[in-house]
Amino acid sequence: MKVIRTEIPEVLILEPKVFEDPRGFFLESYNRKTFMQATGLDIEFVQDNHSRSAKNVLRGLHYQIGRPQGKLIRVTFGEVWDVAVDLRKSSSTFGKWAGFHLKGLSKQTAWIPPGFAHGFVVISEVADVQYKTTDYYSPQHERVLLWNDADVGIRWPVASPVLNERDRRGTPLRQAEVFR
Repeated sequence: MKVIRTEIPEVLILEPKVFEDPRGFFLESYNRKTFMQATGLDIEFVQDNHSRSAKNVLRGLHYQIGRPQGKLIRVTFGEVWDVAVDLRKSSSTFGKWAGFHLKGLSKQTAWIPPGFAHGFVVISEVADVQYKTTDYYSPQHERVLLWNDADVGIRWPVASPVLNERDRRGTPLRQAEVFR
């Protein structure tokens, strides 16, 4: 597994070993030992999620206070532009963001540690996103950072994304609950 560091060193892009031949391909989408050897992190995942979204749908920027989730994200079909925002007040990268493409064809995975808000916008006609989490979904702990907060300054590649009401009314960073 190859590890690529983003602008925020804790946010990682992981490239698995892919075995291809005329029949198709094989890869290990997750192996705890390989993940630990490549990243130095011994993570326990407790929940797997799968979403399908249409072109220009923006989901996020989501995080959980009190029950933070680390996420191991991969696109199994289509393409998204994925974003992580550091909400750790004690971090030198607090309020900064890292953005990158995840494509089903590239087979890359992204690691977003606890303490970050996460979101993505679909670039292709449709995209399937699958991700593992380090803690369970907890609606009472979920928060939404405003997707277009000028203080964060994310450069989304879609001018008019499709958002649900909750994401449209996210909280600006200056007023958001954050991590220590």
